[in-house]
Amino acid sequence: MTSSPARPRTGAVSTMSVASAPCPVVVLDADGHIAELNDVAGALLPTARVGRPLSSPTWLAAADRARPAPVSGTVGDRSFSAHPSVAAGGRTVWWLMDETAYRSAMGELEAERGRTRFLTEASSALLASLNLERCMEVTARLATEHLADAALVIAPTAARTLPVVTCDHRGDLTRSTVSEAPASVPGLAEALRGFPPVPSRWIDPATAPDWLIPAGFGKVGSLVITPLPGLGVPAGALVLLRRAQQDAFSEAEESLAGLFAARAGAAMSAARLYAEQNSISDTLMRELLPPTLQQTEGVEFAGGYRASKDTERVGGDFYDVHPPGEDSPETLVVLGDVAGKGLEAAVLTGKIRNTLHALLPMADDHARMLRLVNNAMRTSHHTRFATLVMASVRREEREVALRLTSAGHPAPLIIRRDGTVEEADTRGTLIGVLPAITSRTARVRLAPGETCLLFTDGVTEARGGPLGDTMFGDQRLKRAAAECAGLPAEAVVERVQMVTSQWIGDGRHDDIAVLAITAPRGAHLSAVDGATRGRHTA
Repeated sequence: MTSSPARPRTGAVSTMSVASAPCPVVVLDADGHIAELNDVAGALLPTARVGRPLSSPTWLAAADRARPAPVSGTVGDRSFSAHPSVAAGGRTVWWLMDETAYRSAMGELEAERGRTRFLTEASSALLASLNLERCMEVTARLATEHLADAALVIAPTAARTLPVVTCDHRGDLTRSTVSEAPASVPGLAEALRGFPPVPSRWIDPATAPDWLIPAGFGKVGSLVITPLPGLGVPAGALVLLRRAQQDAFSEAEESLAGLFAARAGAAMSAARLYAEQNSISDTLMRELLPPTLQQTEGVEFAGGYRASKDTERVGGDFYDVHPPGEDSPETLVVLGDVAGKGLEAAVLTGKIRNTLHALLPMADDHARMLRLVNNAMRTSHHTRFATLVMASVRREEREVALRLTSAGHPAPLIIRRDGTVEEADTRGTLIGVLPAITSRTARVRLAPGETCLLFTDGVTEARGGPLGDTMFGDQRLKRAAAECAGLPAEAVVERVQMVTSQWIGDGRHDDIAVLAITAPRGAHLSAVDGATRGRHTA
């Protein structure tokens, strides 16, 4: 920072010191007349004469008439500060210090501070949202408030129309699409492709098309078009407008607009990238999330899934229900648990589900399907293992026949109408580790109102209770299942989830998946397979 010139001390001043002073010095008597001035002061104040009142500069004359104190002002295009000293005979000696360079440096410093504050505030405002439309609106508003009388933000698009956000001279924001070709505006097509801005002095404001000028804006006096650089690809273009009665854009203002555009472009590019990734994530998430179940072929199916507390939507637990097809007369139910949790585990569950879907033509042979899935997992780059339980379901008159096969998974529970809870007699080797696996299939029949409950170890291993570290366990699950005797499938799943959630409380937990297969208590009177809603038989 440039330092302020040194000020002389107040005290007695000799005539010799006045004459030899390197700065302008004016000596005024008690009546305000010029008693003496050195050559430097004479050159600065050509109208000043000894013996006459000081008339110019007026700010110095006014300061002398009042109680003498340091004062500052301008002489021509130069800035001075005047400092008084007491001389003999009631005279006042005014020392004029040239502060032009100092004031100029201070002005530049303050202007640079203002630009820095603006860019800092702009960065914070732009990064506050990852919504592209919101970023465009913030860019246009900030540009109008700090850089121009009106601003337009134009986004590139593959379509023939250009999305435009306009902030007019009143601060009103409008969104529109323009079908005009960018080439109709000098420099716009280049800016949208990310090329350096065209200096405003090269752009004739009279060539601006009507769609570029906000309603009621008036005649455009100056126009700036600058690209909005993005992350690898251009994010759009920023157009700044000033009215004819305003000063044209200076080089410093165009440079500031470029710095602002760089920040706005980065924010818009990040918002666009986030939107694309979010769209991709939603598409993939729909494939990873468990399906919504309903009654199929006269059998009730219901499922519930809760991701671990470390994730929000997906994890390593999954279930699927595949209706009968041309190659299989039975409904195939699969519930599994991949080691780990989060997105990486969910990706592997997606691969397992796709593999099982491809193997549906051999769904009548559970052991063969499990062997093929095991081989597929062992030949992949994943080092995780998984457990599975499969159920082939067929409606036979009023009862439901099941074939249940476990591969390292907890055995399903059979909930009888009288409240008895049985474990299905099925065991097997987990998949994805050993070159050969074994499994045993159990055959079960469900009378009307009875349920087969499939679940993952996220239920039995859930920790909670009074001390927060006790596992829910098999016995608590069986007692909860016994309370579900005779309930519909959806009610069974809801009850098990509720009891488990109450046990966990706010504690951490693994992925939890529950699936119920229930033989309906009755059939719709007008339905062939009892699959539609309405009045049911007892």
